[in-house]
Amino acid sequence: MSQTLQAVRGMNDILPDEAEIWEHFEDIVRDWLRSYGYRPIRMPIVEPTPLFKRAIGEVTDIVEKEMYSFEDALNGEHLTLRPEGTASCVRAAIQHNLVQGNGPQRLYYHGPMFRHERPQKGRYRQFHQIGIEALGFAGPDVDAEHIIMCARLWDDLGLEEHVRLEINSLGSADERAQHRAALIAYLEQHQARLDEDGKRRLYTNPLRILDTKNPDLQDVVEAAPRLADYLGEESRAHFEAVQVLLKDAGIAYRINHRLVRGLDYYNRTVFEWVTDKLGAQGTVCAGGRYDGLVAQLGGKPQPAAGFAMGVERLLALWRECGGETDRVVPDVYVVHLGDSAQRLAFRAAEALRGHGFAVVTHCGGGSFKSQMKKADGSGAAIALVIGEDEAAQGEIGVKPLRGPGAQQRVALEALPEAVAQVLFSDENEEGASNGGV
Repeated sequence: MSQTLQAVRGMNDILPDEAEIWEHFEDIVRDWLRSYGYRPIRMPIVEPTPLFKRAIGEVTDIVEKEMYSFEDALNGEHLTLRPEGTASCVRAAIQHNLVQGNGPQRLYYHGPMFRHERPQKGRYRQFHQIGIEALGFAGPDVDAEHIIMCARLWDDLGLEEHVRLEINSLGSADERAQHRAALIAYLEQHQARLDEDGKRRLYTNPLRILDTKNPDLQDVVEAAPRLADYLGEESRAHFEAVQVLLKDAGIAYRINHRLVRGLDYYNRTVFEWVTDKLGAQGTVCAGGRYDGLVAQLGGKPQPAAGFAMGVERLLALWRECGGETDRVVPDVYVVHLGDSAQRLAFRAAEALRGHGFAVVTHCGGGSFKSQMKKADGSGAAIALVIGEDEAAQGEIGVKPLRGPGAQQRVALEALPEAVAQVLFSDENEEGASNGGV
């Protein structure tokens, strides 16, 4: 007997009960994004490997250790499953002349990303992100808009009390270069205390050492030179303007001088929304400004900013905080017995769908008793009951399953109105029992 095949470790199936929650969440997110004027864009899952090496940085963990890269057997091209979405979005904007041809763009995308990491709760090899990119906007207003947008979504999801905001400024490239030189000189004095990861990064990406989780290094990084002390007047003014807009919006935040982000393309404003409810994987949303990336990828210089949120982590937090988990149920379940009844059942179901009702038609045969058991288990509010007698008369039995009322028989043309009356009367009864009018 052949061995049963299973999904790749860290790449998970999303089964129907869970997938319905995902779709409900995605509907909320799409409405939220449209309310801020963001438009969808969809990019390929596979991109040229040099795109990510150039954008993310060759000495980052993602490029060095985590990318799924391979050589195309047909033409020898080096390709990579996308580990993040910003580089792909910027590549698409350059390739199709979106910004130069149409002015500043507010874009969003969602879909799977891939990183070869050790799978754990909230951290998977195939994971899903919703990404937002604002291309062609230079001012601090867009930085603040992105943070305020997030706060609005947390409110919509009922998460506002369970996340907190941390912000920082990474300044300009020149300011970071000055800070980098001072940081390396400082860390060289403590080189003997650095762990293997810190020693590896000392001369390639020393800023990432500040983000270490190693408890033995916390006193070293706390005393390290701060990038804030190297910011020029323009960078300081930009960061202060962001903070003014956040304060005006009533959004609390903490300046975290060790917040550096893991991607090389960031400059000026960076931010993270974090939670204490998901263990070690506490970041649910992060982003910032990346003004040099468009030129870095071959386009005309353009300012840009964006952020991304992990869907798996957000849904885990939503569930942890009592978010909606009810499965989607049909309005109507159609039971039928006999050939002529089956034909009428299909006509009745299509008639109701034409009026916007969600209808499940029983398939697979079985007695009325077994079919009614499935109707009740479906969660539907109404069962349509059609036997040979109903079929001969061209009528359908309408049986309420969740509320008061007796079964009635109605003609096919009167069915949508009869179903609507039962459904709406059930809703009114529920509203009255909860104090509704």
